[in-house]
Amino acid sequence: MPAIKYDLKIEQGKTLSTVVRWEKLPLVWKPITGIARVAPVQITAVAHGIPDGWRAVVKDALGMDEINTKHWPPRTTDFHKVTVENANTVNFNDVSAAGYDAWTSGGYLVYYTPVPLAGYTARLTIKDRIGGTVLATLVSPMDIALDTALCTITVTISATATAGYAWVKGVYDLELVSPAGVVTALMAGAVAVAKEVTT
Repeated sequence: MPAIKYDLKIEQGKTLSTVVRWEKLPLVWKPITGIARVAPVQITAVAHGIPDGWRAVVKDALGMDEINTKHWPPRTTDFHKVTVENANTVNFNDVSAAGYDAWTSGGYLVYYTPVPLAGYTARLTIKDRIGGTVLATLVSPMDIALDTALCTITVTISATATAGYAWVKGVYDLELVSPAGVVTALMAGAVAVAKEVTT
């Protein structure tokens, strides 16, 4: 799987915190047993298993056609960030179903499989160019937190560190190392540092 293209924008003297969710195939399909016409929309799918903050779509719900994903396979813009209410219910905080038609039956809550992070380590290197001089190095658990319950990877660069950056652009990659030593390049892109006004 190629690394996700994602550019980092750092404000000098400010803390950078970026949360990454590592998704993979196959898609997980959880049968829907109810959708409430409320804001935000509430979707019941027994033992859904989706982590809080993950992305999901609804497919093939009857009655409430408006909630269904517009494309298949779903595009990035079709997904909604999930807030977990409990083991059986989630909501899409960016969707109001108050004016939708009533759900009648069927449908699936669909999301990518979260990669379990137990035993993984992470590293991120910023260079002035590919193969060039190292500008910054981040490692887990000090700078990169791996949450095995939520399946999140949180990259943090402190305000103190960014205040000391004398450079303004570079490139980076984020790598995950499995317990077996397999290295996966998860994200890569450009880095830009905006000089601070207030110190």
